[in-house]
Amino acid sequence: MDTKSPAYDYLIRISKSDGTRFALCIAFASLLWIIAPPTGLSLSGWRIFVVFMATIIGFILRPLPMAPLVLISLSALVFADTLSDTSYISLNTAFSGFANSTTWLVVSAILISGTIIRTQLGTRLALLCFAFFGRSSTGLGYAACVAELLLAPFIPSNTARGGGILAPVIRGINETLAKQTNATSSSTSRYLIATAAHANLITSAMFLTAMAANPIVAQLSEEIYNLPFTWTRWFVGGIVPGLCGLLLLPLFLGLLFPNREQDIHAAHHRAKDNLAQLGSIRRDEIILVFIFAAMILLWITSPWHKLPTTLVCMSGLVAILVFRIDNWIAMAGQAEAWDTLVWLGGLLTMATALKEHGVVQYFSTMAKTEFTHFHPLLAGVLLAIIYFYSMYGFSMLTGHIIAFAGAFLLVAQQAGTPGLLMVPLIAYLSSLCGCLTNYSTGPLIIYFNQGHISPVQWFRTGFIVSLFHLVIWLGIGGTYWKILGWW
Repeated sequence: MDTKSPAYDYLIRISKSDGTRFALCIAFASLLWIIAPPTGLSLSGWRIFVVFMATIIGFILRPLPMAPLVLISLSALVFADTLSDTSYISLNTAFSGFANSTTWLVVSAILISGTIIRTQLGTRLALLCFAFFGRSSTGLGYAACVAELLLAPFIPSNTARGGGILAPVIRGINETLAKQTNATSSSTSRYLIATAAHANLITSAMFLTAMAANPIVAQLSEEIYNLPFTWTRWFVGGIVPGLCGLLLLPLFLGLLFPNREQDIHAAHHRAKDNLAQLGSIRRDEIILVFIFAAMILLWITSPWHKLPTTLVCMSGLVAILVFRIDNWIAMAGQAEAWDTLVWLGGLLTMATALKEHGVVQYFSTMAKTEFTHFHPLLAGVLLAIIYFYSMYGFSMLTGHIIAFAGAFLLVAQQAGTPGLLMVPLIAYLSSLCGCLTNYSTGPLIIYFNQGHISPVQWFRTGFIVSLFHLVIWLGIGGTYWKILGWW
């Protein structure tokens, strides 16, 4: 017998509504707004911090998309600045984050990623990998890893990369496997989905331009440690542990998904047939490959020629337009680019305001008194592990980064942890911690929704993979960074 009353059902429906969740964010901000600030923190700093925290809660509860939430928060602070005698964020200051070069690096890369999808270069590269490597189930796993590695530097939307390019290819392969085995799911299908999903997170960690929220960590590195964590430095620090992870991941997951089908010729032939359907490589794709090669070369050599990363990315965008590989109308139609411009630019504005109004210094002083008794290296490792597993409490990687990355870097800095140890740990683990759940980021949701892996198996696999990541990035990565002289 169902003992749930109509009143109970009504409360459940209300609690799940967007309006209720938005009201909770407003109530949180309103309540703390009228409370006196803690001793040592200015009224303006406290209230900016309150609005910032309400924004993060909004990211978690999701009553609205991220961009509108950020606009509401900025507008509230500008209204407060205009209508009161207290200085918060002026109208001109509110737009400063939108002019930030970090913001435009991400926007430019997203616009370029749309060209990769529209020209079908991304699909061609993915199918080439599956046609070349996909002669065994383990080979299918390596095909997913190589495809992710080739696409990651130029597609900052890991959802577009994993969900828009690779997931349809993998779905087709799994459909062929299902017909071959006369089953809706198979061990090989589960293995391939798990490998592709976790490879997406590894490549998201390897490159500054592989995930939209990565530049937030780079910005925090400069603000807290006064340490520029550029595209080149990010790449140099991530390439060795990243390649180790991609090399070992298919073998490691093979242990978790045994009894895979040995005969996958039908799936291999499907990849080859789909590649043949694309026809010969076209002029636009060839030019695009050369543009990307030039961009990578310029990014890697930036310590010598000093060309900013954003300028290189925007030059690649201009080259695409000049060679008529794509048209501006199609590019400008990418809502994700402008959505990112709004939420990332707005968050950078609020982050700067927190620093200028003494909030960062206030928490820095608090952290210093609490963590000075830890050895600096031990403090850094413990903080990195806590930061990693705190992702269990979040439903999106970006919200986790915004909420915790700056705080953990600040505590580590006050504990004396070297910047070139702590910043890489937070930078790379910010993407890798998405392995823990099936809802942490867009591509994992898409892969999970293909229906081959149960939630229990996904969580169990995710926890085991988390240990795999920590061994590689703390062990191999930490040793590698020591050899580089980073700490």
